[in-house]
Amino acid sequence: NQAMNYLATGTAPQKMGNAHPNLAPYAVFDCADGWLILATGNDGQYQRLCALLGLPDMADAPEFLTNADRVTNRAELTRRLTEATRRFTKPELLAACEAQGVPAGPINDMAEVFADPQVVARGMQITADGVPGVRSPFTFSGADLALGKAAPKLGEHQAEVLGKG
Repeated sequence: NQAMNYLATGTAPQKMGNAHPNLAPYAVFDCADGWLILATGNDGQYQRLCALLGLPDMADAPEFLTNADRVTNRAELTRRLTEATRRFTKPELLAACEAQGVPAGPINDMAEVFADPQVVARGMQITADGVPGVRSPFTFSGADLALGKAAPKLGEHQAEVLGKG
Protein backbone atom coordinates (compact mmCIF):
# COMPACT_ATOMS: atom_id res chain seq x y z
CA ASN A 1 0.00 0.00 0.00
CA GLN A 2 2.89 2.39 0.60
CA ALA A 3 3.99 1.95 -3.01
CA MET A 4 0.47 2.35 -4.41
CA ASN A 5 -0.11 5.45 -2.27
CA TYR A 6 3.07 6.94 -3.72
CA LEU A 7 2.19 6.02 -7.30
CA ALA A 8 -1.34 7.40 -6.93
CA THR A 9 -0.42 10.66 -5.19
CA GLY A 10 3.28 11.28 -5.78
CA THR A 11 3.70 11.77 -2.03
CA ALA A 12 6.56 9.82 -0.47
CA PRO A 13 5.50 7.77 2.56
CA GLN A 14 6.57 8.85 6.02
CA LYS A 15 7.86 6.53 8.73
CA MET A 16 4.99 4.70 10.39
CA GLY A 17 6.65 1.92 12.33
CA ASN A 18 4.44 -1.16 12.14
CA ALA A 19 1.22 0.75 11.50
CA HIS A 20 -0.64 0.42 8.19
CA PRO A 21 -0.97 3.67 6.23
CA ASN A 22 -4.58 3.09 5.16
CA LEU A 23 -6.10 0.94 7.90
CA ALA A 24 -6.70 1.48 11.61
CA PRO A 25 -6.37 -0.17 13.98
CA TYR A 26 -3.61 -2.10 12.26
CA ALA A 27 -0.56 -1.94 14.49
CA VAL A 28 1.31 -3.40 17.45
CA PHE A 29 -0.47 -3.25 20.81
CA ASP A 30 0.73 -3.90 24.36
CA CYS A 31 -0.72 -6.74 26.39
CA ALA A 32 -0.14 -7.50 30.07
CA ASP A 33 2.70 -9.87 29.14
CA GLY A 34 3.94 -8.90 25.69
CA TRP A 35 2.79 -7.58 22.34
CA LEU A 36 0.60 -8.58 19.46
CA ILE A 37 -0.49 -7.06 16.21
CA LEU A 38 -4.11 -6.25 15.51
CA ALA A 39 -4.93 -6.05 11.82
CA THR A 40 -8.52 -4.96 11.35
CA GLY A 41 -9.29 -4.59 7.67
CA ASN A 42 -12.93 -3.50 7.77
CA ASP A 43 -15.60 -1.93 9.95
CA GLY A 44 -17.08 -5.27 11.03
CA GLN A 45 -13.75 -6.49 12.36
CA TYR A 46 -13.30 -3.20 14.20
CA GLN A 47 -16.75 -3.46 15.80
CA ARG A 48 -16.04 -7.03 16.93
CA LEU A 49 -12.70 -5.89 18.36
CA CYS A 50 -14.45 -3.16 20.37
CA ALA A 51 -16.95 -5.69 21.70
CA LEU A 52 -14.33 -8.20 22.82
CA LEU A 53 -12.29 -5.44 24.46
CA GLY A 54 -15.37 -4.23 26.36
CA LEU A 55 -15.48 -0.92 24.46
CA PRO A 56 -18.94 -0.87 22.84
CA ASP A 57 -19.01 2.95 22.94
CA MET A 58 -16.00 3.10 20.60
CA ALA A 59 -17.71 0.96 17.95
CA ASP A 60 -20.34 3.67 17.37
CA ALA A 61 -18.33 6.78 18.22
CA PRO A 62 -18.44 9.25 15.29
CA GLU A 63 -14.67 9.79 15.40
CA PHE A 64 -14.07 6.05 14.91
CA LEU A 65 -17.15 4.99 12.92
CA THR A 66 -15.45 4.30 9.57
CA ASN A 67 -11.94 3.29 8.68
CA ALA A 68 -11.32 6.78 7.28
CA ASP A 69 -12.39 8.24 10.65
CA ARG A 70 -10.11 5.84 12.49
CA VAL A 71 -7.14 6.68 10.27
CA THR A 72 -7.77 10.41 10.83
CA ASN A 73 -7.99 9.89 14.60
CA ARG A 74 -5.35 7.16 14.80
CA ALA A 75 -3.46 8.54 17.82
CA GLU A 76 -6.53 8.72 20.08
CA LEU A 77 -7.82 5.38 18.77
CA THR A 78 -4.50 3.70 19.53
CA ARG A 79 -4.29 5.26 22.99
CA ARG A 80 -7.76 4.06 23.97
CA LEU A 81 -7.35 0.59 22.50
CA THR A 82 -3.98 0.17 24.21
CA GLU A 83 -5.56 0.94 27.59
CA ALA A 84 -7.91 -1.99 26.92
CA THR A 85 -5.40 -4.45 25.43
CA ARG A 86 -3.13 -4.05 28.47
CA ARG A 87 -5.82 -5.75 30.58
CA PHE A 88 -5.35 -9.01 28.65
CA THR A 89 -2.50 -11.46 28.46
CA LYS A 90 -1.27 -12.12 24.96
CA PRO A 91 -2.78 -15.65 24.83
CA GLU A 92 -6.13 -14.37 26.17
CA LEU A 93 -6.40 -11.61 23.60
CA LEU A 94 -5.24 -13.81 20.72
CA ALA A 95 -7.85 -16.44 21.63
CA ALA A 96 -10.60 -13.81 21.90
CA CYS A 97 -9.64 -12.30 18.54
CA GLU A 98 -9.59 -15.70 16.87
CA ALA A 99 -13.00 -16.59 18.32
CA GLN A 100 -14.48 -13.33 16.98
CA GLY A 101 -12.77 -13.31 13.58
CA VAL A 102 -10.53 -10.34 14.34
CA PRO A 103 -7.14 -10.69 12.60
CA ALA A 104 -4.34 -10.72 15.17
CA GLY A 105 -0.97 -12.34 15.60
CA PRO A 106 1.62 -12.70 18.34
CA ILE A 107 4.89 -10.85 18.48
CA ASN A 108 7.13 -13.49 19.97
CA ASP A 109 10.27 -13.11 22.01
CA MET A 110 13.12 -15.47 21.12
CA ALA A 111 12.09 -18.14 23.65
CA GLU A 112 8.60 -18.13 22.14
CA VAL A 113 10.04 -18.28 18.62
CA PHE A 114 12.07 -21.42 19.32
CA ALA A 115 9.14 -23.04 21.17
CA ASP A 116 6.74 -22.35 18.29
CA PRO A 117 5.39 -25.62 16.82
CA GLN A 118 6.20 -24.54 13.25
CA VAL A 119 9.81 -23.69 14.14
CA VAL A 120 10.16 -27.00 15.99
CA ALA A 121 8.57 -28.98 13.13
CA ARG A 122 10.95 -27.41 10.61
CA GLY A 123 13.97 -28.21 12.79
CA MET A 124 15.15 -24.61 12.76
CA GLN A 125 17.22 -24.87 15.95
CA ILE A 126 20.33 -26.95 15.43
CA THR A 127 23.50 -27.89 17.29
CA ALA A 128 26.81 -28.65 15.60
CA ASP A 129 29.88 -29.61 17.61
CA GLY A 130 28.03 -28.46 20.74
CA VAL A 131 27.43 -24.98 19.31
CA PRO A 132 23.77 -23.88 18.96
CA GLY A 133 22.66 -22.41 15.67
CA VAL A 134 19.79 -21.70 13.32
CA ARG A 135 19.22 -23.80 10.21
CA SER A 136 18.52 -22.14 6.89
CA PRO A 137 14.77 -21.68 6.39
CA PHE A 138 15.11 -22.92 2.81
CA THR A 139 14.54 -26.60 2.10
CA PHE A 140 14.65 -28.56 -1.13
CA SER A 141 12.88 -31.81 -1.90
CA GLY A 142 15.20 -34.78 -1.46
CA ALA A 143 18.13 -32.65 -0.27
CA ASP A 144 19.75 -32.94 3.14
CA LEU A 145 20.89 -29.49 4.18
CA ALA A 146 22.18 -30.60 7.57
CA LEU A 147 24.98 -28.57 9.06
CA GLY A 148 28.09 -30.74 9.20
CA LYS A 149 30.10 -28.79 11.73
CA ALA A 150 30.19 -25.52 13.59
CA ALA A 151 31.94 -22.42 12.31
CA PRO A 152 35.63 -22.36 13.22
CA LYS A 153 36.76 -20.69 16.41
CA LEU A 154 38.70 -17.44 16.16
CA GLY A 155 42.14 -18.27 14.79
CA GLU A 156 41.42 -22.00 14.51
CA HIS A 157 42.82 -22.25 10.95
CA GLN A 158 45.20 -19.32 11.14
CA ALA A 159 48.36 -21.39 10.87
CA GLU A 160 47.05 -23.28 7.82
CA VAL A 161 45.91 -20.09 6.10
CA LEU A 162 49.20 -18.33 6.74
CA GLY A 163 51.19 -21.41 5.69
CA LYS A 164 52.67 -21.97 9.13
CA GLY A 165 51.00 -25.29 9.88
